[in-house]
Amino acid sequence: MRPDLDTPLRSERLDLLPLASEHADELTAALADPALHTFTGGRPATPEEMRARCARLAAGSPDPAEVWGNWVLRLRADSALTGYVQATVRSEASEASEAFEVELAWVVGTPWQGRGLATEAARTLLTHLTAAGTTTVVAHIHPDHHASARIARALGLRPTPHTQDGEIRWQADLPQP
Repeated sequence: MRPDLDTPLRSERLDLLPLASEHADELTAALADPALHTFTGGRPATPEEMRARCARLAAGSPDPAEVWGNWVLRLRADSALTGYVQATVRSEASEASEAFEVELAWVVGTPWQGRGLATEAARTLLTHLTAAGTTTVVAHIHPDHHASARIARALGLRPTPHTQDGEIRWQADLPQP
């Protein structure tokens, strides 16, 4: 069973809503701090760039071997859109079963950092994906991005000796029910 990447999810404090074009302007504002790009490079997106990015992400992966899921994070306490989580799902099908490797990514805007929201959102997403047969979860994290490393550790991921584009591959192999 392939994970459902279009369903809204809910955590203790957050609504994880599938990314849609109507989120672009609010997402642009939430992610406007240039400091968010310290480890990933680039700069904050303009509203036009964010609308184009949202449309591209919502259209899905051009690679038939992978599927994208993207959720914005809505903090219920004040209805603020605070960031997003992403999942790239790759099938690891075999004759015996169909399993999935998922690469996770998370970003929370500067005003909401330090509250555990990224960990809460990523854990909610991972729980959802594990129930659908995810067997391996990975994240690629810059070696100096200590906050993201803490989130990965909280999810049960561990650093590997592998790097990609200067980022360390973190991984967890998940037990199956």
